[in-house]
Amino acid sequence: MKLKKQVTVCGGAIFCVAVFSLYLMLDRVQHDPITPPSPWFFQSQISVLQNRIEQLEQLLEENHQIISHIKDSVLELTDTGAISPSGHLPFRSANGSWVLPFDGRPTFLSVKPLDCQFALISGNCEMLDVYSLLSFDNVDGGVWKQGFEITYEPNEWDDEPLQVFVVPHSHNDPGWIKTFDKYYNDQTQHIFNNMVVKLAEDPRRKFIWSEISFFAKWWESADVHKQEAMRKLILSGQLEMVTGGWVMTDEANAHYFAMIDQLIEGHQWLEKNLGVTPRSGWAVDPFGHSATMPYLLNRANISSMLIQRVHYSIKKHFAATRSLEFMWRQTWDIESGTDMFCHMMPFYSYDVPHTCGPDPKICCQFDFKRLPGSRVNCPWKVPPRAITDANVAERAGVLLDQYRKKSKLFRSKVLLVPLGDDFRYDKALEWDQQYFNYQKLFDYMNSHPEMHVKAQFATLTDYFNAVYKANGVAPGTRPPDYPVLSGDFFAYADREDHYWSGYYTSRPFYKNLDRVLESHLRGAEVLYSLAVAHARRAGLEGRYPVSDYSLLTDARRNIGLFQHHDAITGTAKEAVVIDYGNRLLHSLVGLKRVIINAAHFLVIKNKDIYRFYQTEPFLETVRNSLDPIFLLFLRYLVLFNPIEQERLCVVTLLVNSVRVRVLTEDGQTLPVQLSAQWVSAVEMTSFKTYTLSCFFVQASFMARLPALGLAVFHLYDSADSPMTLRSDTQYIFVRRKDDPQEVRVQIQFLTYGTRPSKDKSGAYLFLPDGNAKPYLQREAPAVRVVEGPLFAEVVAHYQHFQQTVRIHNVPGVEGLSLDITTMVDIRDQNNKELAMRLVTDIQSGDTFYTDLNGFQIQPRRYFQKLPLQANFYPMPAMAYIQDSQYRLTLHTAQALGVSSLASGQLEVILDRRLMQDDNRGLGQGLKDNKRTANRFRLLLERRSGSGKVISFPSLLSHMTSTILNHDVLALPVLSRKHGVPPMRTFAPLAGTLPCDFHLLNLRSIQSLDTHSPSPYTALLLHRLGLDCGLEAQNPGFNCTTTQGQLSISGLFRGLDLQLLQPMSLSLMHPQPPLSNDSIINLEPMEISTYKLKLC
Repeated sequence: MKLKKQVTVCGGAIFCVAVFSLYLMLDRVQHDPITPPSPWFFQSQISVLQNRIEQLEQLLEENHQIISHIKDSVLELTDTGAISPSGHLPFRSANGSWVLPFDGRPTFLSVKPLDCQFALISGNCEMLDVYSLLSFDNVDGGVWKQGFEITYEPNEWDDEPLQVFVVPHSHNDPGWIKTFDKYYNDQTQHIFNNMVVKLAEDPRRKFIWSEISFFAKWWESADVHKQEAMRKLILSGQLEMVTGGWVMTDEANAHYFAMIDQLIEGHQWLEKNLGVTPRSGWAVDPFGHSATMPYLLNRANISSMLIQRVHYSIKKHFAATRSLEFMWRQTWDIESGTDMFCHMMPFYSYDVPHTCGPDPKICCQFDFKRLPGSRVNCPWKVPPRAITDANVAERAGVLLDQYRKKSKLFRSKVLLVPLGDDFRYDKALEWDQQYFNYQKLFDYMNSHPEMHVKAQFATLTDYFNAVYKANGVAPGTRPPDYPVLSGDFFAYADREDHYWSGYYTSRPFYKNLDRVLESHLRGAEVLYSLAVAHARRAGLEGRYPVSDYSLLTDARRNIGLFQHHDAITGTAKEAVVIDYGNRLLHSLVGLKRVIINAAHFLVIKNKDIYRFYQTEPFLETVRNSLDPIFLLFLRYLVLFNPIEQERLCVVTLLVNSVRVRVLTEDGQTLPVQLSAQWVSAVEMTSFKTYTLSCFFVQASFMARLPALGLAVFHLYDSADSPMTLRSDTQYIFVRRKDDPQEVRVQIQFLTYGTRPSKDKSGAYLFLPDGNAKPYLQREAPAVRVVEGPLFAEVVAHYQHFQQTVRIHNVPGVEGLSLDITTMVDIRDQNNKELAMRLVTDIQSGDTFYTDLNGFQIQPRRYFQKLPLQANFYPMPAMAYIQDSQYRLTLHTAQALGVSSLASGQLEVILDRRLMQDDNRGLGQGLKDNKRTANRFRLLLERRSGSGKVISFPSLLSHMTSTILNHDVLALPVLSRKHGVPPMRTFAPLAGTLPCDFHLLNLRSIQSLDTHSPSPYTALLLHRLGLDCGLEAQNPGFNCTTTQGQLSISGLFRGLDLQLLQPMSLSLMHPQPPLSNDSIINLEPMEISTYKLKLC
């Protein structure tokens, strides 16, 4: 009864404060009585009053929800018989559930109906229709094995000559068979050195380059004369930078945060050093293509793009319908705002034998690097011949025949012919061989009008501009009658049933490490930007370690490098993977330093006493449940919440005392759940030194953390700690039984083998030996059950994996899903792939949904006409199945391969160990497996919406993905000789972001000095697409939507906004600045970048 009264009083107090706040708000609407009012004054005051009334209505609605929540909480406590015999909380109620101290901060969810309309649009995914249409029969097409015979009439070009644009290029992998540095030293630097000389010899010569990571490395070592010569080539249009990303990113496993960040890093480098802006995208080697990429390029003001690795049956269909050039539109776009003009290369590869026309035997004869005497020859046994006056007529005729046949696959009489391959043009001789021989061919063709052709060297943008001109449209605009397409191009197959769906999971340890680095980078960017802005405002910029910016730059580039399509994919040599791993770990150390230095400045209460000493860090970082905190004395703990919403969560730390006590900044004691730390099924963690021997325990407590903020807690060893409770632990053995719940979810583990034939699974390919077989072991697994007031978990120990399923007793997002961690170790297996399958009674049929790059959802369908491996897709962030009543979403913290092979099922490949190469150039199997933690969240939601093709996650699902991918960071304060100065919680946001907004990044912008930032910051915002047709759950914080509107000027507490300027995604194209008090507006799914000046 006492508790009920306390809650009621608390609710009444909140109500009074809310009403009084409303009164003050209305009272502020007044005018200066001395100055006579003008007509416009009354009009403006009416407008202000109208705005205030609207705010008042919203506040009243929020207040109503708060009171309703209080009422519900009181009734719930009363109904459960939640009266503590001793008066202490937490305790067990009469029905056996745990009762925690009342949080005292009721929260509400308020999503405006208009914000739900977006998910109701009737979008389309044409690629699903294409898959339904095709038979995937792989009929022999003759010289074009995967296509068909192409014919033409000789007079077809009499009225409009064929324009041929030959685009020399060199594809340079920033790590694959060799490391990034070894490739650069052995080959890439020589390409650049030759480029400077050879392009300058003839202004008709052209070239394109893509990977800025390599170009930046060369530029930094080149002398001034080489730099000026290279700049001249770029400004004259002889050399074009295409896409301009740090790497040519993978599009299956990469998260959109990292895809954008590597694009920004490349574009910022180009802007700073060359002043050029890429206009065309070039992606010839990613193993399948995501619909996210055209959206990002569109937002970066790139108008056209090219792709290559697409399923051969899809290419054949697009070629037959002359749809190889199309407007690539996002599935949710019912107009054309996201359209990107896309060119799909029609043939097998991007090398010379597969780019001049349909017959590789003939095209290879025009790869003049393969002239007799070269180390490279033509597999078709007919070598190239140097062009002479005696043979130029015959050779030109043969080549023109291929050009004409290829042009018949397109809708314009403008033809693109790439001329290059991997690491080409590293020798001066090849430059001469290719350019001299082709120029002779071009001169002959162009001087003979009866051939009706104009051929030339070109850049990629030269080609696209000619296509637009031929069709009479502006660059980036849809030419008349050109098709529009939505969807993506996964899974990729290059021949037969060789589907490249294995790399979705290959080397999951590094895929997981990548996601940890991305979260740390984003957190470091946000804290650093805020710390520098506050230091600048306080006049303490000289004391703050602004030079930490070089650590951010280093991390941006190393994480960007890892997005390369042979890095995050897990398809590089073992030595190269180790090099990537060392780079990532080096950057992780640097990012932790950036975070602790920024947190140090931001939590110090009195900034006047702030001092930074490199050798005396104020804070340290711990891996929450792995690194111990010794409680031999009072310890202060700072917790960093890297997400943009307030967070109510369980924090778990490893401590050396079972008498730990945790206090908030204002002295409130928090309930603590103690659990044993286990190193095996039966052995607990212990620690021994010469003077100390103790067992460690996990201490878990519930914390409410400010959005993007830092909260201060006290930890100490206390003999009297009534709020500290031990978990109950018991051992059982597994016995299956039917689950009486409404939706039954069973977790199964299975294994795939590989084919006994010549072609076997490898780093790229998934070629299973049939359906998966149940995972079996002789002994029943040991199972440990832990149960306490904050969480309960079941841990099952198998021979090759350990699975932990935990549920949190926490209000809001964290308590609404199951936390699943599967620790996998298959290092003693040969040619095995371990899969986790969820089996439910959801009637999902043959349809399931996977995300693309964590940015959007793509509908999938299981096709029986395709082999099993063709039905697997990338899952960077989530996958779900649904019927008319329920949706079950599996959220993941690392990219893995996923499928739904039967109704009601979701299946994830957890790890793969393969003993052989799969004949795609790597020359190795996958034998360097590591013990890897695969982390998931399983979310079950009730549905009421209709089953549209285009689908979006719910708001709760978005939030679940965010908390899974952005852990709270624990930063213990280090002991100091002179004591710890006063600290306080740092809450950077003055208000709350609409909860359908994701703050993608707050990135300090470069200055001319690479070691320090400019005064400007890039704010990247993403407005999420929501499906409101799922049951709304209280998220544990105040959640409202605003129809995409946001005021930036009042967003950051204690900082003034001096510049608000919309920019293109990668900051290269500015728009006119807005007034500082402007309200910005984002459409659902929109990503926007703003340049801010905060001080």
